[in-house]
Amino acid sequence: MSVIIKSEREIELMREAGNILAIVHEELEKYIKPGISTLDIDKKADEIIRSYGCIPSFLNYNGFPASICVSINEQVVHGIPNKSTFLRDGDIVSLDAGVIYKGYQSDAARTWAVGEVNEEALKLIEVTEQSFYEGIKYAKAGNHLYEISAAIQDYVESFGFSVVRDLVGHGIGKNMHEEPQIPNFRQKRRGIRLEPGMTFAIEPMVNAGRYDVYWEDDDWTVTTDDGSLSAHYENTILITDGEPEILSIRK
Repeated sequence: MSVIIKSEREIELMREAGNILAIVHEELEKYIKPGISTLDIDKKADEIIRSYGCIPSFLNYNGFPASICVSINEQVVHGIPNKSTFLRDGDIVSLDAGVIYKGYQSDAARTWAVGEVNEEALKLIEVTEQSFYEGIKYAKAGNHLYEISAAIQDYVESFGFSVVRDLVGHGIGKNMHEEPQIPNFRQKRRGIRLEPGMTFAIEPMVNAGRYDVYWEDDDWTVTTDDGSLSAHYENTILITDGEPEILSIRK
């Protein structure tokens, strides 16, 4: 497995990509409300991304027809925005977005409550986000990759939720998906030793029920098999000589 170590120049470009993506998510959070369509969200995201001189990573990526993924309730990831699907009070919605800035990528996802949601939904969103932070406690040079994976699973399951097995995180840089794959669940092996300059997209996908999922007929949208709610939280991170740096959160 060949994991690309980024140069200082590449890291600076990825920092800027991440900062812009953080702004995109901040603006989209303000925009989310009952009654808007998922296509409205996509158009807004595209507008913001391009206003910063970036290209939406996802548009036409392997044929994906939109600038971001918008996944509601039991949809785990890769929901395709459309004009006839509207957010309703009580929904949860996951927004997964990526930007390309001067040839370098950043990838991040957030799950938001729409209006007033129930306690289980709020807890699911909270645990999914915190599981990312539990995982990156181990994202330090000298540690092994799958220590991150194990920490995410252990935290999620301590709340009775489950981690999706069929989708994983990934390396990122010039390309959206680079080596290595980064599961959110325990592995039998330790994985690679982490080194400064590695850049990863860590992205727990957490279901309120079982971890089983299926692909809908559009071949993109991934949905929980049991119809339970699902949440997604993701950031692009940099391995350093000390604590990991989260590139897709504004400093």
